[in-house]
Parts: sequence; structure tokens; C-alpha cells
Amino acid sequence: MLPLKLDPIAFSLGSLEVHWYGIILGSAALVGLLLAIWEGKRFGLSPDFFLDLMLYGVPSAIIAARLYYVIFTWDYYGQHPGEIIQIWNGGIAIYGALIGALICGYLYFRSKGYSFWRVVDICAPSLLAGQMIGRWGNFVNQEAYGSPVEESFLRDTLHLPNFIVNQMNVEGTFHHPTFLYESLWSLLGIIVLFVLRRQNFMRAGELFMSYFIWYSIGRFYIEAIRTDSLAFAGPSWLASFLKGLWTPMEWFGFEQGYLDPQYGNVRSSQLLALLIIIGCIILIIVRRRMGYAKERYVDPLTSTKQPAETTATAGASAAASDSAALAGVTAPAATADKHRTSEHEPSKASGEKKDADSGDAKSNGSPTGENESGDTGSNGTDSGSSDSGAGDSGSAGSDSSSSD
Repeated sequence: MLPLKLDPIAFSLGSLEVHWYGIILGSAALVGLLLAIWEGKRFGLSPDFFLDLMLYGVPSAIIAARLYYVIFTWDYYGQHPGEIIQIWNGGIAIYGALIGALICGYLYFRSKGYSFWRVVDICAPSLLAGQMIGRWGNFVNQEAYGSPVEESFLRDTLHLPNFIVNQMNVEGTFHHPTFLYESLWSLLGIIVLFVLRRQNFMRAGELFMSYFIWYSIGRFYIEAIRTDSLAFAGPSWLASFLKGLWTPMEWFGFEQGYLDPQYGNVRSSQLLALLIIIGCIILIIVRRRMGYAKERYVDPLTSTKQPAETTATAGASAAASDSAALAGVTAPAATADKHRTSEHEPSKASGEKKDADSGDAKSNGSPTGENESGDTGSNGTDSGSSDSGAGDSGSAGSDSSSSD
């Protein structure tokens, strides 16, 4: 049976070729966006908040991912500078994408008045979802695969379906499907984050750092299997140390991918993953010890920009309350004047009304109490309405000073 290979081009529109890689990355971004919107609703964040974030964040992530890759392969791009912008030919790094997205996110959250740590906690599962789906783009392109492996390992040990096994046959040699390892690791990570974010002990920022720890653990071990790792020339003790940490993978039948010595002896992503794990653990401990991590994930999310916006609303409410209070005083006064005028008009109906009122007053044992009490009660109510309006104004003014 001839191996069935996937065509990286999904379809063509005239001279325009639409690649599966782009479709998959777009789908990854969409799923991540929907997850963030779904969770953001619990905290009162509108879908537009995340749509704008993606609008700014995706280009920032792509540019940073490309720059990261170019920097670590400058020996080539230094001689071919015209290819630096040819991102459609491949060559991006996920750690670079994360750096770009974080910088953009920090500036965006700051402009909206939200805590950086609170919002990135909400977005953490979305990042893993994007990576879980995005890695299938590497699968279609037959890139970022691992070291050579026997076909029997893929079929009999891992029990992979034919379409994956066939696609891992690159130029007659089968390779580890590292894309699949990372995709499944990300899927498991999403479940872990979903469980953690419901726990009361999780402080602000810790879910996001848990994401980094989880992803970096998987990346550390998966990266060493790959044959296209970005690397640099480091001290021999560091290379030996990293290899020693990776040794447990050999117990499961995995072998490290070949790393060309001319590119270096230390895989940059592997070292970075280790530093991120250590850094995040230290940061969690320090933030708790120093009292910086006071908010919990489940606490309400507020914006420092909202009081400023509320000030204008409060001012308008105060003006409306004053107008309502003034109208409340004027209207009863006019009604009272009209009532008093009608009482002094000599008419038979008025006389009958007066007799009836007198009769009622006698039956109640208070000849004049009802009319006086009624007028007083009416005026008291009007004054209360006016006081209420003033109270609203005072409340609004209090909010305004609070926002300052």
C-alpha cells in the first residue's frame, strides 16, 4: 500500500494558495478566543475585550516569534536578509510568540485598568488550547518531528492510526510524532488548569504560572527528541546536566534527536523551559511571602478605569437627581396652591364636600386632624422625596471623590 501523504495546500483561489497550516493556526486562535470569552463572562468581561486583545496580540506574537527564530539562526539570515520577512516559508518559535503576546497583553491590560495577573489567569487555558491545535500544522507540513524510530514503534507500541504513521514517514524514514506528544500534553494541561482554577487556594497569577510550568515540563522532554532544535554553544557541564535530567525518557524507549554540533550543544528551548520552571516556582513563593498575591482567582475582577468612567455617570445621575428633587418640590407646591384656591371658591359642591369631611372627622374623633395631617403628610413626603434626591446626589458625589 502506498503511503498517503497530506497535501499542505488546502485549496487554491486563482494564484492564491491557502495552506492547511494557516487554516489550523486560525482555528487554534478562534478556539482560544472562544474559551477566553466563555470564562471572561464570569468576571464581567465583554467579548469585545478579548476580540481587541486578539487583534493586537496575534500580530505581536507572530512578529516576536519570527524575530526569535531569526536571532537564533542569524548565521543564515545574516547572509539572506531578504528572507527575514518571508514568514510564509516557515520559521517561527513558540517561545518568541509567548514573549510578544505577553508584552502586548501587559500594555493592553494596563490601558484598560485591569490587573495583568488576573486577566492572564483567565487566558491560560486558551494558550494551551491554541498550542494543542496549532501543533497539527506542523504535522501537515512534516516539520518539527522527532528522531528516527521504527515503524513498529508507531503502529504496535503507540497504536497510532495510519494517517499519522504515514505522515511521519519523511524521505523514507519514520520519526517520532513530537507534534502529537505536545498536543496531547497540552490537552491534559487544559484539564489540569480547569481543575486548579476552581480551587480557593489559587492566588492571582498562579494559574498562569502553572500553565508555564506545565508547558515547560513537557517542552523540556519533547524538545530533546526533535532534530530541528535551535541551539547554541554552551559549556559542556550544562549540556551534560540537561542530558542527565532527560535520562528518564530513555526508560520508555525514547532517544534524543541528533543535534548538529556546528549549531551548538545546548538546545535553547530546553534550557529556557528549565529556567521558566524554576523562575515560576520562585515567583509563586516570593509573591506569597511578600504579600503581593492577595487576590484569589475566584475573586471579582475590577478595573481601575471604571471609577473614572463611573464619575461621569455619577455626575449625570446627580444632576438628574437634583432635577427630580426640584420637580418633586415644585409639583406638590403647585398642587397645594391649586387645592387651597379651590377650597376658597364658593360652590355647592365644596359645601357638600366640607360637610362630608366634617362628618368623617367626627366619626374619627378628630375634627380637623385629617386635613392638616394629610397636608402635612403630603408635604412630608415631598420633602422626603427631595431629601432622597439630595441623598442620591451626595452618594454620586461620594463615588466621584472615590474615583479621584
